[in-house]
Amino acid sequence: MKDVRFAEHLAVFVEVVRHGSFSGAGRRRGQTPSAVVRQIDALEFSLGVPLLVRSTRALTMTEAGERLLERAQPLLDQLTDTHAEVSAFSGTIGGTLRLACFPTFGKRYVIPALERVMADHPQLTVELDLTERLADPVLERLDAVIRIGRLTDSTLIASKLADQRRLLVATGDYLDRAGRPQTVADLAGHRLIDKLHGADLLGWSDVACKPGGAEAISPVMFRCDDFEAMRLAALAGMGIAFLADWVVGPDVQAGRLQRLDLDGEPWNAEPTGVWLLRALAQPSARLRIVGTALRDFIGTPPVWS
Repeated sequence: MKDVRFAEHLAVFVEVVRHGSFSGAGRRRGQTPSAVVRQIDALEFSLGVPLLVRSTRALTMTEAGERLLERAQPLLDQLTDTHAEVSAFSGTIGGTLRLACFPTFGKRYVIPALERVMADHPQLTVELDLTERLADPVLERLDAVIRIGRLTDSTLIASKLADQRRLLVATGDYLDRAGRPQTVADLAGHRLIDKLHGADLLGWSDVACKPGGAEAISPVMFRCDDFEAMRLAALAGMGIAFLADWVVGPDVQAGRLQRLDLDGEPWNAEPTGVWLLRALAQPSARLRIVGTALRDFIGTPPVWS
């Protein structure tokens, strides 16, 4: 039996898998769980095979469900892109842009850039996932992700938004009390601020691996899992922080924090970057316009430099 709503039901199936429940997919789509169940039932009936194993604890995919998910995601992406590209002939950018990035970067730079785009294109909607994890644009059906640091080998297509430099910073009051270090080795005995957990993209490991660094890295006095909170701790005079210029650059410019150029900052010998990564070879019209807005807002050189 041919399912005339196959594409719609396919999208519902992907949402159920992504959220791990009928209720989660229902909330995402503005439908009741029972309505979602009926659509999955219709999809399974049209295909003639079960796609999900349902229990009181969790939903798991059958082998057929796994194959369908593998094929469904690129098909749905192509449908969305086709809709956006054809709509673009009218000069209108619409649809939903799904993007993931670090919370601090998203609040500081992505939201202001999106504000400009959405004012010009009121039919565009945005889902912004502010997360510390490395979101996967393929598995999570995201238009793009913003990653920061050194890129690992990947099938994703990357374009650079800006260079990143990492700065040792502290307040003048803290340095007056504790003394101003002149070398990495002088960090011994200072109070340090560090990331609590997660990928060590911006942490002290690159300082510690320099000559004299391992001995100089004292027991950390303050840890937090949020870059903005680490910045606030440094501004409060709690110690020396090692943070990206897009986090503390404006504070250095304004004199609220002082930059410690120790041993010529060897950790910046190879500048790392802020990258926009996508899975599809050709970016959608909405991603192109948002990428342009991000670059314009960040500027060259970056507004934080």
